[in-house]
Amino acid sequence: MDNTIQVLVVEDDADIQELICHHLEKEGFSTIRVSDGQSALNYVKDHFVDVILLDLNLPKVSGIEVLKTIRYSYQMNTHIIIVSARTDETDIITALELGADNYLPKPFSPKVLVASVKALFRRSRGMKESSVEEKDKHIVIGSLSIDLLRYEVMFEGRVIALSVTEFSLLTFLASFPGRVFTRNQIITELKGDDYPVTQRSIDVQIASLRRKLKEAGELIQTVWGIGYSFQDKVL
Repeated sequence: MDNTIQVLVVEDDADIQELICHHLEKEGFSTIRVSDGQSALNYVKDHFVDVILLDLNLPKVSGIEVLKTIRYSYQMNTHIIIVSARTDETDIITALELGADNYLPKPFSPKVLVASVKALFRRSRGMKESSVEEKDKHIVIGSLSIDLLRYEVMFEGRVIALSVTEFSLLTFLASFPGRVFTRNQIITELKGDDYPVTQRSIDVQIASLRRKLKEAGELIQTVWGIGYSFQDKVL
């Protein structure tokens, strides 16, 4: 693993932070450690990181506020994995809807955590390499435009801010208009067949994507009992 991959570990429990960083560094990742939400926001505002591992119960600024600020105020697409002792479904859904790429409950398996980080970066790197190889990297359907080189989505001339996972999900579905995909097929395509994520998270990501796309969200159709399909009708 390339040791230039930067992982920001936002965790106020020193023992858990040390455990996370130890296992990541063993795999060649470079880690940055901060113990409160405000320090995390200050760091990402001035420094690039590939992945953020974010606790929710943080001093100064909560993890949810950190997530919301990064996605909506800073409009950054950095991969974010929530690592939290809060396992209530409401917390998980809220984090995913705000743009988290995954949610790992504590206590967690260090191997699963490392696998999650690797899978996120592997998918992101694969998208970049395939984008460079192909000349025409635009998907245009009516007023919806997806630019795969700039990682930019526009609808009726307005830029739509999406998380990395949401962008990947939209691009995948829009690349095969009319085709129906099961939730498991979507998970495998976006994350790999060894990625620890539930089918419920796909539903949450679809709901968030539809909300952000507004009228264009109607292009993503639910196929009851099966999964989802992208319709190529012009809006």
